[in-house]
Amino acid sequence: MAQSVNISELSLPQLEMLKNQLDQEVEFLSTSIAQLKVVQTKYVEAKDCLNMYVPGKLHDVEHVLIDVGTGYYVEKTAEDAKDFFKRKIDFLTKQMEKIQPALQEKHAMKQAVMEMMSQKIQQLTALGAPQATAKA
Repeated sequence: MAQSVNISELSLPQLEMLKNQLDQEVEFLSTSIAQLKVVQTKYVEAKDCLNMYVPGKLHDVEHVLIDVGTGYYVEKTAEDAKDFFKRKIDFLTKQMEKIQPALQEKHAMKQAVMEMMSQKIQQLTALGAPQATAKA
């Protein structure tokens, strides 16, 4: 379980490390959502192709072969194929909906860390200015 940390108690280098970690997590979640969208689009296109008209002669118009992944194909009726694609599309949509709040949370955490870093830098700068004038 993740441990709660008060970011105001962290040093600047620790904040920088936390920011880098959050950058990586945001990138991972963003990439995951993008990949899920690509796969979802492929399933939507495949489902749409079931209604496509292509001139030709078929000996069995009731059954289609669908790619279920890793080079495996399954014979299904056109209606079963539509149901298969709908289930896959719905599943991917739910996965994206689960990831989106985590991504938003990581963005918010990153923003808070960046604000705290900015405050600490301003404090260090303010502390450094009087010392510089005292030495002069």
